Amino acid sequence: MNEGIGIEYASLPDKYMLIAEDDEDDVSLLRSFLIDLPEAPELLVINKGDKVISFFENLPGNRLPLLVLLDYNLPSVSGYEILIALAEDKKFLAVPKIIWSTSNSTHFETQCLAKGAFAYFVKPSNIHGFKTLVQKLQGILSHSK
Repeated sequence: MNEGIGIEYASLPDKYMLIAEDDEDDVSLLRSFLIDLPEAPELLVINKGDKVISFFENLPGNRLPLLVLLDYNLPSVSGYEILIALAEDKKFLAVPKIIWSTSNSTHFETQCLAKGAFAYFVKPSNIHGFKTLVQKLQGILSHSK
């Protein structure tokens, strides 16, 4: 078991998406749209950056998520810092890492893309925006299989 976050690696689903997000409303909205996707991956939600780092530290290479969605402004360790940590281990290279943030800063976007983010999305402010985001995530998931 991974101490501190209560997840047993052996019990992880074969197809899952990791969402690193501390806003429960954002998670609920994402979940409500993702669940309707054909072949929807299960969702693993971790709400603090240090717990995300802890999760990945000993994650076996055969238990990798299909996609990682990181909130830029996670508590304790930011999504950007997580990108840097994941870039140091080659086993995570093929896993698409997406940053999403309330900021539309081109500086933040450029930084994240330079550190291995597949994409940078501004968090949607309405239901239509969440539907569009989930369509984009579905496209990324379908290409990463």
